[in-house]
Amino acid sequence: TPTPTKLIIYFCFFEDPPTGVSGAPSENNIMLWNVVSIISLSLSLSLSAGTFKLVIEFSEEYPNKPPTVRFISKMFHPNVYADGSICLDILQNRWSPTYDVSSILTSIQSLLDEPNPNSPANSQAAQLYQENKREYEKRVSVIVEQSWLDS
Repeated sequence: TPTPTKLIIYFCFFEDPPTGVSGAPSENNIMLWNVVSIISLSLSLSLSAGTFKLVIEFSEEYPNKPPTVRFISKMFHPNVYADGSICLDILQNRWSPTYDVSSILTSIQSLLDEPNPNSPANSQAAQLYQENKREYEKRVSVIVEQSWLDS
């Protein structure tokens, strides 16, 4: 039987999903979500949006503790670690039990569109973002194109 916490997770997402996002609990585990997000990783270029896959894992302590969120799609971004983990304050020291799945995904979309190079998870991406935007955008466009093939 689902616990009240699990039901809260489930229904909060479907009440107000962010634009371009679809997701649901995995078939065998309501605490593990598979999410597909259409995210624009563009800077000054008019790049088409990529389709990126994430996994969100909730613990029994949610909403008092943040879920673990990571990309399973390849990413090149200043705030995404090599393993797909995301360097985002609301998933760490600024977590609040008021955040639901929708607010988490909206924050991730914003971070991807507006990187924070001052808190890098990928130092190479952060350096390119700050010093050579053209090369950064080339690398991002490769990731976006790859996301189309993987979806």
